[in-house]
Amino acid sequence: MRRRALLSAPLLALGAGCTAQSDGDGDGDRGSGIERVKFLTGASILGREAYVYVASEKGYFHEAGFDVEVQAGKGTGPNLQLLQSGQVDFAALDITAALIEYGNGRFRDFTIVDAIQQRNLQCIMALEGSGIAGPKDLAGKKIAYLPGGVAKSLFPAYAKLAGIDASRIRWINIPLEQHPQNLAAGTVDAATQFAVGKPGIERVAKGRAITVLPYTDYLTDLYGVGIGVTRKAAEKDPERVRRFNGALLKGLSDAMADPAEAGRIYAKHQKIQPEPVAAAENTLMVPYAKSAAGGTPVGALDPQRVARNIAILQGAGVISDVFDPQEVVAADLLPG
Repeated sequence: MRRRALLSAPLLALGAGCTAQSDGDGDGDRGSGIERVKFLTGASILGREAYVYVASEKGYFHEAGFDVEVQAGKGTGPNLQLLQSGQVDFAALDITAALIEYGNGRFRDFTIVDAIQQRNLQCIMALEGSGIAGPKDLAGKKIAYLPGGVAKSLFPAYAKLAGIDASRIRWINIPLEQHPQNLAAGTVDAATQFAVGKPGIERVAKGRAITVLPYTDYLTDLYGVGIGVTRKAAEKDPERVRRFNGALLKGLSDAMADPAEAGRIYAKHQKIQPEPVAAAENTLMVPYAKSAAGGTPVGALDPQRVARNIAILQGAGVISDVFDPQEVVAADLLPG
């Protein structure tokens, strides 16, 4: 029988101060029927991930039997390391980056159980005065990036298709939350970003025009972020994963239906971004979380489309061989 953690705290525990322990498979203290789990965001904890707070605030996690501790992620590579080592139970992963990691043999013990974004958010942003108006202008420029994030890993494929001389890029390692300030100060010429991160850049740009270069202009049909678990966790108790998935996707649906509310809820739990910026990020995320044609449920994950993503990456030379999408995704763990 699966063990569950006994909690005395209400719905959501934040940060490293929480002392509950978990081995990544739902184990913990027994008694209350509520399990404390650790959820790792994609990178930092910005407004676009308000959905996890919405799911907690509205009681969806509690109804599903969970008390969720939110931790700040550091990008797909580091997130996979923490997930596979059992330090977290659920992790936000850029699906494209995860496919690259799997295809190159760096990480194998994970499976993706939903797609938070139906389209990839990766892009490069630059401010007026940087001399960057299009992709080819990036050659010779200093670009801020997040180590472990997909933007730098995917850049060679983007550069190849966009006609950029990737060998001339000067990459600068800067934490994601510091990208806006470094852009405004001119420390870097451009920065890898998420397309929905534009409000945060605008806040510090103070009226300067922003150039956005989406990867999807050249790398079409790629998924964005999804939620990953270890294979052991998925195989040991698939219903547990479905319950968590269902609660999280309810939060996502609500955040997309009411971005202003999502911004308010985010601001109650995090001070990294103010409420208006968080709300604006959620507004921008709506067309990424929902299919352009409509009719696709929030969180939907199609193995055939994943196969196309794998083929795109192989064709761009980012991975050497194609592989079966069922090795890395489990669409059967979506809520019924």
